[in-house]
Amino acid sequence: MAKSVYIAEKPSVAQAFASAMKINFSRKDGYLESDDAIVTWCVGHLVTMSYPEVYDDKYKRWSLDTLPFIPQNFKYEVIGNVSKQFRTVKGLLTRDDVDTIYICTDSGREGEYIYRLVDMQAGVKGKTRKRVWIDSQTEDEILRGIREAKDDSEYDNLGASAFLRAKEDYLMGINFSRALTLKYAYSIKNYLNLDKCVISVGRVMTCVLGIVVDREREIREFVKTPFYRVLAGVNIGGKECDAEWRVTPESFYDNSPKLYSEKGFKTKEDAQELITSLGAVPVEATVVKCEKKKEVKNAPLLYNLAELQNDCSRFFKINPDETLAVAQELYEKKLTTYPRTDARVMSSAIAKVISQNIKGLTSYEPCAVFAKAILQHESYKGIEKTRYVNDKAITDHYAIIPTGQGLSALGSLSPTSAKVYEIIVRRFLAVFYPSATYSKVALSLTMDSKEHEGKIESFFANFKILTAKGYLHVMDYSFFKDKAKNNDDKDDNKESEEETVTDEELFEHLQKLKKGDKLPAESFNLKEGETSPPKRYNSGTIILTMENAGQFIEDEELRAQIKGSGIGTSATRAGILTKLVNIKYLNLNKKTQIITPTQMGEMVYETVACSMKPMLNPALTASWEKGLTGVANGEISENEYMTKLDDFVSKRTNLVKDNDYRNLLRSRFDYVASNYKSTTKSGGKKAGTTKKAAGNKASDKVKEN
Repeated sequence: MAKSVYIAEKPSVAQAFASAMKINFSRKDGYLESDDAIVTWCVGHLVTMSYPEVYDDKYKRWSLDTLPFIPQNFKYEVIGNVSKQFRTVKGLLTRDDVDTIYICTDSGREGEYIYRLVDMQAGVKGKTRKRVWIDSQTEDEILRGIREAKDDSEYDNLGASAFLRAKEDYLMGINFSRALTLKYAYSIKNYLNLDKCVISVGRVMTCVLGIVVDREREIREFVKTPFYRVLAGVNIGGKECDAEWRVTPESFYDNSPKLYSEKGFKTKEDAQELITSLGAVPVEATVVKCEKKKEVKNAPLLYNLAELQNDCSRFFKINPDETLAVAQELYEKKLTTYPRTDARVMSSAIAKVISQNIKGLTSYEPCAVFAKAILQHESYKGIEKTRYVNDKAITDHYAIIPTGQGLSALGSLSPTSAKVYEIIVRRFLAVFYPSATYSKVALSLTMDSKEHEGKIESFFANFKILTAKGYLHVMDYSFFKDKAKNNDDKDDNKESEEETVTDEELFEHLQKLKKGDKLPAESFNLKEGETSPPKRYNSGTIILTMENAGQFIEDEELRAQIKGSGIGTSATRAGILTKLVNIKYLNLNKKTQIITPTQMGEMVYETVACSMKPMLNPALTASWEKGLTGVANGEISENEYMTKLDDFVSKRTNLVKDNDYRNLLRSRFDYVASNYKSTTKSGGKKAGTTKKAAGNKASDKVKEN
């Protein structure tokens, strides 16, 4: 009797498939078997690309004479420590009594690559291959995926994209790392008095290093500038409220060189001069505008992986790799949907049955009341017509949402994992709640200048009050104390000029104001401030920055072209950041999650900037990612992409060989060293970083950097 093989990416997923099929399996060594089905698994990657020395022994020794290294036919090999499982899988896939293979690896580019490498290396022939594509590991979804499995040939473009991504990272990693190491590592080694040094370069990681170094230099070079603003304490219904002076064409200070900006002065004396010109308090202020309007604030879009990683960095101070591990755990415990997604919306298909997810959450105590209310009011109906459902914004998977199942696993979660689950649930339920609404009042006041006849000075104040909490009811996280939550909100909204009013009596007075009303300004105050440098990246904001690489591109057409591509993918960005930290090019403060470059990282940055500057350019990196997406979508041929890749690698490698920037780099290394106090040039050591950093042998095989 012919059998079907179901091959998953890891043992736990294989067990989920076996359980869902409700077949009486016998456990074997590396697989499960019944009368008509076999379930087996990989353990992540079983097959990898071979090192250059496998092609020819001459490549074992790093030499500029053997570069560029671009094989015509790439070689692959079984990874040594998982060879036993590979032999098991190969035996099952090629068995005579097996006629159909159900590919159940993760539903994405990397999952497709993992299986296709195994299939290729095992020499599988004459079998029907079906691709199981699922969004969660719930029993219903697994059975649907098996039932609706398509022929794997429909995913050939995705497979081609996966192979090209690996070849790209492999070729750039090997050629550029070897070329720069051979040419310049000796200079770095001597400068820092290291035992050894390898310069590790990657398609994505070098670009990310550049983004962090550029930001650090912006901060270093930033010169703080003080400024002074003038506030009037205006009496409104017995309450004193601040109104801020701003220059207008009627002001004595219009186009004055004394101004720092439209809102303030360069010196304290000039700001005080304005106050003096208005006369002794109280000063009569005239209402020239009192604009009243309603503001509607909708629930945010659902989580994709990057947004989840950013919030976990902010809320829980965990890095993106840790967040991905938690998200994967929640997925494997059937609590949430597939985590490696770029989409922040649901599909129309899931929207039709979304009440089932909500119904399951009525048993989730922290949010049960909200889930019950949604079901009672049937507010899930019509969700497909909102911005939270958009099939066009989905490639492989919809957003990360709770399945409403697997709640029995909650007790086994760590405290952090439980909190991550809570924020996913609350973000999901919020989209079924009404908008939050605010009433707003924008107040414009004028005062006559007593010292400058005919001149009028203007003051402005903005107020708003929450009139309907709406979805904000759902967003009261159980793990936040009020103070912490309020502080977090202030951080997010510090650019806002509106004063959120909780005093309803005051707001009633504001609502009654009309043009021409007179109000007494009973005090004037100076508010000193200073310009702020840009913020350092943290582990969350760097992930969002990688996702939105277009912000660095001035050319509007190119920015539009790479929209949605970004740097790296949702599946790989966390690993790229982790690698940069592990090879000591970046520092990650575990407590604050703030990212800064190391001295070694900056020296590598300088080396790349001199010899192959395009590798630091987000536009280039994102355009490669867009090209891979084009291959996956069938818009670019595999040969076309490979030709461009070969040309780029060859040209850039040869440019490194043909030029020598060692003298220039010496002065650049001196500049870098000046920013690291514990390092002295020509023989100094930076404790705890460079010695270890250089001792990290860079791998020729770059998984996705």
